[in-house]
Amino acid sequence: MRLVLILLAWGLGLYAVAVGLLATFQRHLIYPGAFFSRRLEARRIAPAGTATIAVATADGERLLAFWRPPEPGCGVVLSFHGNASIPEAGAARFTGGPWAAAGWGVLAMAYRGYPGSTGSPSEDGLLRDGRAAHAAIAERAPGAPVLLHGHSLGAAVAVAVAAERPHLGLYLEAPFDSLHHLVGWRYPMMPRLFLRDTYRSDRRIAGSTGPVLVVHGTEDGVIPVDFARRLAALAGSRARLEIIPGDHVSILGARDAEAGALFTPACRSAALATP
Repeated sequence: MRLVLILLAWGLGLYAVAVGLLATFQRHLIYPGAFFSRRLEARRIAPAGTATIAVATADGERLLAFWRPPEPGCGVVLSFHGNASIPEAGAARFTGGPWAAAGWGVLAMAYRGYPGSTGSPSEDGLLRDGRAAHAAIAERAPGAPVLLHGHSLGAAVAVAVAAERPHLGLYLEAPFDSLHHLVGWRYPMMPRLFLRDTYRSDRRIAGSTGPVLVVHGTEDGVIPVDFARRLAALAGSRARLEIIPGDHVSILGARDAEAGALFTPACRSAALATP
């Protein structure tokens, strides 16, 4: 009996240590890109067709961003990158292909704490960043409709901004319905009351307007496809769910032609309706 109690105590102790480590370093897991080597900052080059700008947030941070203005009467893609990524890929992607042909502009920024931007990441902070980026578009391209795009964690930021700011629609790649639920799936033994950032897209997406295009890969080992299904269901009849072959990253851009066909006509109608 004594041995059993000793083993139980050791087990509980190890569990407490594991929970403590996860609770302490949770933001290292949620925002790994914020802990990349700062040497990356010296190598930042604006993708062709874009300019490097600084976006100021309401709480005094400065965010590295890449900007391309839209053609007259066209809209802007506001793109939010994933948690281990940087904005260059999104800026380059939405500056070419069907987006350039349709006259879209783009703004893609690095979240606070990520290389090139000041501050430290948190849910509240990233949502402030999203609002600031939206405001920067309104300042630089007054009246231009805004399409909110996000990949993975960026999809959660896009949904949150959509619940508060005018937008044309949502283009979400590999999204989750809630970080609260995702952490419960990945770390079932961790009490979620210690989770500081929950990204409850499931509670926010009803506040969005316009079409919602959700794209998810069948082989996504980071965010299982069921999380995207639940989010699309919560968006209701506005949502179109595309489940395609691919993993968490390989799906990026795979449905850009369909997204352009969906959002460009709506963008032109919105631009014509703007005084």
